[in-house]
Amino acid sequence: MKASRIAAAGAVAGAAVLAVSSPCFAHVSVQPEGEAAKGGYAVVGFKVPNERDNASTTKLEVTFPSDHPLSSVLPQPVEGWDIKVTKSRLAEPLEVHGKKIDEAVTKVTWTAKGEGIKPGFFQKFPVSVGTLPENTDQLVFKALQTYSSKEVVRWIEVPQEGQDEPDNPAPVLALTAPAEDGHGHGAAAADDKASDDAEKASAETSAASGDDSGGTDTTARVLGVVGIVVGAAGVAYGVLAGRRRTA
Repeated sequence: MKASRIAAAGAVAGAAVLAVSSPCFAHVSVQPEGEAAKGGYAVVGFKVPNERDNASTTKLEVTFPSDHPLSSVLPQPVEGWDIKVTKSRLAEPLEVHGKKIDEAVTKVTWTAKGEGIKPGFFQKFPVSVGTLPENTDQLVFKALQTYSSKEVVRWIEVPQEGQDEPDNPAPVLALTAPAEDGHGHGAAAADDKASDDAEKASAETSAASGDDSGGTDTTARVLGVVGIVVGAAGVAYGVLAGRRRTA
């Protein structure tokens, strides 16, 4: 009896721990497709799991960082969801490619047209973002998740280094080191190939020109020899004709 009571107590305690810790494993998160390099552009996906058994997720609101505003935010259409992009004027304009930008996207809202994210499922919401800042290692996006039961879960707590993860952590995008060149290795390789092709084409053109020139010189020489021969034959014919008349 004592052993069974201990086992039952252990099971209850374990269930309680799982119930308390489950939000940490099923929170709204953000991950890049590949890498999110400083100073570049990236496509990131906001992953939204449904952690309720009796309600669907019908709305997601993501607030973009105001301390590191992004000049370009382009959401990808998601079937079954309406998308609203909210822009606000910046306190300090951004300079991108030589142009000053005085407003940036501050929030993107996805609203389900139908049932939304059902229990036991998750949904990804892709967004193209840039230019990513070079003076920070991460971007924090605070998110609000609304359920069909009208419950709103606020994923807005910023994780702190060296501390336990909060109950409702905000999505954090880790930034990697910037590319070695301004346009990436692929573009550099393409530039090198184009340069090599141009040099090859120039060499071929020069060779072709040399061949044409050589052919022209040979033709001229042949015609000159033929002209000399014909001229000599004409002179000889004239001399013979004169001798016959004299005889």
